[in-house]
Amino acid sequence: MAIIGSSSEPLLLLNLDLTVIAASASFCGAFGIEPASVAGQLVTALGNGEWNVPQLKSLLKATASGRAKIPAYEMDLKGEGRARRRLVLSAENLLFGPPARQLLLLAVADVTDQRLAEKIKDDLVRDKAIMLQELQHRVANSLQIIASVLLQSARQVQSEETRDHLHSAHNRVMSVAAIQRQLATTGEAEVLIGEYLTELCASIAASMIRDPDQLTITVDADGSSTSSERSVSLGLMVTELVINALKHAFPEERAGTITVAYRSTDTGWSLSVVDDGVGMPKGGVAPGLGTSIVRALAAQLKADVKIIDMDPGTAVRVDQGKIGDVAQAGPTLAALLI
Repeated sequence: MAIIGSSSEPLLLLNLDLTVIAASASFCGAFGIEPASVAGQLVTALGNGEWNVPQLKSLLKATASGRAKIPAYEMDLKGEGRARRRLVLSAENLLFGPPARQLLLLAVADVTDQRLAEKIKDDLVRDKAIMLQELQHRVANSLQIIASVLLQSARQVQSEETRDHLHSAHNRVMSVAAIQRQLATTGEAEVLIGEYLTELCASIAASMIRDPDQLTITVDADGSSTSSERSVSLGLMVTELVINALKHAFPEERAGTITVAYRSTDTGWSLSVVDDGVGMPKGGVAPGLGTSIVRALAAQLKADVKIIDMDPGTAVRVDQGKIGDVAQAGPTLAALLI
């Protein structure tokens, strides 16, 4: 009892009938209980009855009978004239003295300040997430406005070269806007690549394909997700490669399909843009701005770029790491990875 009484932790030593044998001075001081009045009282009668919690009584009796243990039972304690406090209770059986006498030891930890700090932290995190989501909404809306202005300007200019540049700028802006919309919608830091590339290619098609029955863009992507930073780079590469295919692979109203494929494994990822157009001209072509952008973005991602003459058509593949087993990757991407 001397050990219990001098403990710096709030402790109660109880009989099996839940009467108090001894209480630590720290317990009495923490809960405003007169030390001289504790011994012999039921634990449920301590203070002004605030310890009379039916569930606590049941758990203590279950512990005494050996049917259960209380490793960390949380309860609120509301004493008269006192603020509500959050407590964590731990109870265990003790065998004491010869002949063996079974007692209960109840330890009490006041975690009110800790729980308050956790709540404040959770509230701050939630508020920050809401603010970030709102910011992403605003950024996405602003990017769409900019893209709309660029598209409207492209319709008004007379120069074909200027119109092409404005269309390209419009689609680059839309590639970033598509990511912002997905981040704002899901509230997650990761972007689902399949959904993102599908939305991006639909936007490119809407602005650059006059006859959807003649030219189509399809997306074949797995269900993986990646960071918003990598998604921006992947989206910009797809934008450049698709625009390049639309400009050069289908001359003279030629019909065809552009397929965008993406696969990811634990060891790497692979992105390909394949068209069934006229293919690469003999002797090759001088690298343009789009090619330079793709190679620069791939270098940032530590990925390799390969241009493959499909005869007919052209494929551009961007690989990072080892893609591994591609049996489920679909015929287009699987053929490219042979």
